[in-house]
Amino acid sequence: MVALAVQSGPAQASADREAGATAVALTGSARASAIAQAQTEAADTAKAIGLAGEEALVVRDVVKDADGTVHTRYERTYAGLPVLGGDLVVHTGKNGARSTTKATAARISVDTKTASLAAPKGARKVVWAAGGTPVLAWETVTEGVGHDGTPSELHTVTDARSGKVLYSYDGIETGIGKSEYSGSVTLGTKANGSQFELTDDARGGHKTYDLAGGTNGTGSLFLDADDTWGDGTPANRQTAAVDAHYGAAVTWDFYKNELGRLGIRGDGVAAYSRVHYGNAYVNAFWSDSCFCMTYGDGANNTKPLTSLDVAGHEMSHGLTASTAGLRYSRESGGLNEATSDILGTAVEFYAANASDPGDYLIGEKIDIRGNGTPLRYMDKPSRDGASADYWDRNVGRLDVHNSSGPANHFFYLLSEGSGAKTVNGVSYNSPTADGSTVTGVGRTKAYKIWYKALSVYMTSSTDYAGARTATLQAAADLYGSGSTEYQTVAAAWTAVNVK
Repeated sequence: MVALAVQSGPAQASADREAGATAVALTGSARASAIAQAQTEAADTAKAIGLAGEEALVVRDVVKDADGTVHTRYERTYAGLPVLGGDLVVHTGKNGARSTTKATAARISVDTKTASLAAPKGARKVVWAAGGTPVLAWETVTEGVGHDGTPSELHTVTDARSGKVLYSYDGIETGIGKSEYSGSVTLGTKANGSQFELTDDARGGHKTYDLAGGTNGTGSLFLDADDTWGDGTPANRQTAAVDAHYGAAVTWDFYKNELGRLGIRGDGVAAYSRVHYGNAYVNAFWSDSCFCMTYGDGANNTKPLTSLDVAGHEMSHGLTASTAGLRYSRESGGLNEATSDILGTAVEFYAANASDPGDYLIGEKIDIRGNGTPLRYMDKPSRDGASADYWDRNVGRLDVHNSSGPANHFFYLLSEGSGAKTVNGVSYNSPTADGSTVTGVGRTKAYKIWYKALSVYMTSSTDYAGARTATLQAAADLYGSGSTEYQTVAAAWTAVNVK
C-alpha cells in the first residue's frame, strides 16, 4: 500500500483551523430546532450577558462551526418594544466559554409609557439604541415610487418626545448587474401537466415569474411546452427569465458549496425572481417584504438587468438582511452594498462560465451607462467618477453605492494585491492610500473571511472601523491571529485608510 504523507507544517495547521471555524450547513429542520432551543434558553442568556430585567432576547439565527462553536444572533426588546440597533451575537465555544458582539454598548433605561408626541399614522413604538443614548421613538414606513420607477419603503425613526428625525433608510435595496449574458445554461425546472415551469425544487423551490411590465404582485409563473427556454435575445420574453433563474441557481450553489449555507436565510427555502418589471426600467432590486429579486429590462427594454453578478448581488442583499442586518444608510449602507458587490463577484468567478468570465467589474455586461463601461470597479472604485477609493470621515455622506468603494477596494486588495495585474484577460492596477504594497491571499480566502465576519461578527450598526475588527476576528478564527491571512487583512484595510 502506498500512502500519501500528511503535511503537518503551518499550511496543514492553517487548513485544520479553517475547517474548524467553517460553518456547518444545517438543514431547514436542524436550523429551526437550533433556533427553538436557543429561544428556550434566551432568558438565561440575557442574564448571563448582563442585560437588565426589562430586556429580552429574540433569536434570529444560529450558526454552528465545525469545531463546536455556536454563534447565536439575537434581536433585543425592552419592556416588550423592539430595540432598533440593539442586535447582538453571542459566541459560545465547545467548552462553554462565551463572548458577545453588540451593535451598541449603551445601557437601556427608557420610560416607555409616555410619549410627548402622538403616534404618526401607522407608526410602531420602538426604542432607538443605534445613536448613542437609547430613546423612545416612533418608526413609520412610507411606501412610494422613486424617480426611476424603483419602489420605495422609506423607514423613518422619530424621537417620540422631541419629534426629531433620528434615522431614515429605504427598505428597498437596489443594485445592478446580467441568458442573454451567460450562453447556454442548465436550468432547474419542473413538470406541470403537459408543460414545464421555472421551479427549481433542487434549490429550495426557487421560482421565476413574468411581471409583463407590471410593478405589483407576483406576475405569472413562466411555463413552456418543451422545456427549452429563451433564445438569447431580449425579444424573447423567456430569455431574461433564463438569466435570472440561472443566476439564482448559481448563487444558491455558491452559498451551499463555498459558504456552507442553505439559501439566503440558511433555512433551505428559496426566494423568488420577477423579471420584466415596469417599462424600460434601468435597475434591479431586492425586497425583504416579498423576499424576492426584481429585474427591469433596461434602456429601450433591450438590456435586462439579469446578469450573473447582478443576480448574486441582489440575493446577497437578502443574505445581509438575514445575518448582520446592516442598515441601508451611511457607512453601514456602504458595507451592505459592498457585501453584495463582493459576493456577486464571487458568484461570477464561482460559475466559471465562458460567456461571462469572472472579473472585478460590477455590471460590465448590462451597459447601464450606454457607453460600454461597467457600473463600478473594485480595483480602483473612483474610476466610476463617484465612488471613494479610501475611507475618510465624509464617506458616510455618499450614496451607499459609492460609499461601498473602500470595502470593494479592500476586497480586491485582499484577493489580488496592489499594483498592476491581469485576471481572466482584464487588466487592473490597484493603488493604496499610503503607497504600501499589498500581496493578496486569494479570492476564496477573501470571500470566506468576509462571509464569516458578516454572518457572526457584524451587526446592524457596523461601520468601517467595525468591519476591520470583524474581518480580523474572522481571519483569526479561520487562519490564526498570527497568520499571513490575518496580517494581510490588516494591511489591506490600512491600504484603504481604515486603521
